[in-house]
Amino acid sequence: MAAAVLLRCLSRVKPTPRCALSWAPRRGHRLSPADDELYQRTRISLLQRESPHVMYIDSYSSRGFTVNGNRVLGPCALLPHSVVQWNVGSHQDITEESFSLFWMLEPRIEIVVVGTGNRTERLQPEVLRAMRRRGIAVEVQDTPNACATFNFLCHEGRVTGAALIPPPGETSVLSLGQAAE
Repeated sequence: MAAAVLLRCLSRVKPTPRCALSWAPRRGHRLSPADDELYQRTRISLLQRESPHVMYIDSYSSRGFTVNGNRVLGPCALLPHSVVQWNVGSHQDITEESFSLFWMLEPRIEIVVVGTGNRTERLQPEVLRAMRRRGIAVEVQDTPNACATFNFLCHEGRVTGAALIPPPGETSVLSLGQAAE
C-alpha cells in the first residue's frame, strides 16, 4: 500500500534537468519525493581506474595473495609500485635485513603494515627500533587486518608498504570487498 502511494507521488513529479538545479540537498533534512530524483542515479567509479599506480590487495588465502588482479604465492612485500617475494617463513624470520628493502626506496615509505598470519605476533624489539631510527612506522597485525589496513592507507594516499605472510590453514580465497559487506 505504501509502495503504491509512493509510486503515484513519484509519477506526478516532473523531472528537472541537471543543469537547472541550483542547490544541493543537505544531509540533515528529510528527503521528499521531489528530492529523491537527485538520488535515483548512482555513479560508481572504480578506484583502480582512477589511480592505476596504487596497489590494492584484492584477496588472500593460505597460499598467497591477489594484488591488483595478479596472484602472488607465499609471503610477499608490497612496495608503492611493485610486488616482490619476501623470503620469510614466519614472524620469527623477520629481521632488520629482511626489512631493508623498505628504507632503500624513494619516495620514502611512511608506514609498513606487517601481516603475521592468523594471529598478531610480536616482532623483535631491535627490528622495530631500526625501523623507527629510519623514520618508518611499523603496524603489526594479523594478515586479514593487515590487508585491510594496507588498502585503507593506500586509498588515503599514504606512501605505504606491506610485509605479508599468508595465514596458514585451509582458508579459502576471501575477497576483501566481500568481507566488508
